[in-house]
Amino acid sequence: MSGATGEVVTETKVRYASRGSTHFDVILAAFCVVLVVSNIVATKGIELGSGSWSIGSLQVWPVITDGGALLFPLAYILGDVISEVYGFRAARRAIVTGFAMALLAAVTFWVVQQAPGASFYENQAAYEAVLGFVPQIVLASLAGYVVGQLLNSVVLVRMKARTAERGLFARLITSTGVGELADTLIFCAIAASVIGITTMGQFWNYAIVGFVYKVGVELVVMPLTMLVIRWLKSREPTY
Repeated sequence: MSGATGEVVTETKVRYASRGSTHFDVILAAFCVVLVVSNIVATKGIELGSGSWSIGSLQVWPVITDGGALLFPLAYILGDVISEVYGFRAARRAIVTGFAMALLAAVTFWVVQQAPGASFYENQAAYEAVLGFVPQIVLASLAGYVVGQLLNSVVLVRMKARTAERGLFARLITSTGVGELADTLIFCAIAASVIGITTMGQFWNYAIVGFVYKVGVELVVMPLTMLVIRWLKSREPTY
């Protein structure tokens, strides 16, 4: 912004909006839905390509990921929006709420799995294969999610405390990189054996591909993320 004499004035005040708004409610609802759906579809391992192939002397394996990779990056984008616009307390509330909803979903799936099926119901095995309660998967998902999202929010908020409104791009990509790295490593380390990964090569393929993909998605949609953040800032009266 420009001062009265025409010189450029850099804003140094760190601002956040109140979370008591309809905008925050909508973002929080979307955040929880993305988390729950991602955890459901993460039970399917995905392999792109078959066998191993070479590029010159470099041996390349098929790309290994899971169904959660399709939607889960959006959780970090929404987490960035909440942290940047509403602050750490709002982000912490979103993380705790998302954790509770994911846990509720897992418990509900388990209770329904244990309930006696109707005489005409023939899909118990299919239900258990997709929605069955697997403690290792639940632990991996929730542990990775909590650590990753908290790191994401802490890094972003601390960077904003130093730069205020400047450096939004740097805040978004740095916080996402730190959060996604922790999340991916924790989830893969706990859940790898459950989804069928048996070798270290497959593990690092799974972890590295997952991390690079998620951060790549963040980079691709970064202009949209920044646009949404600026839109919210301009429409939140308390910002």
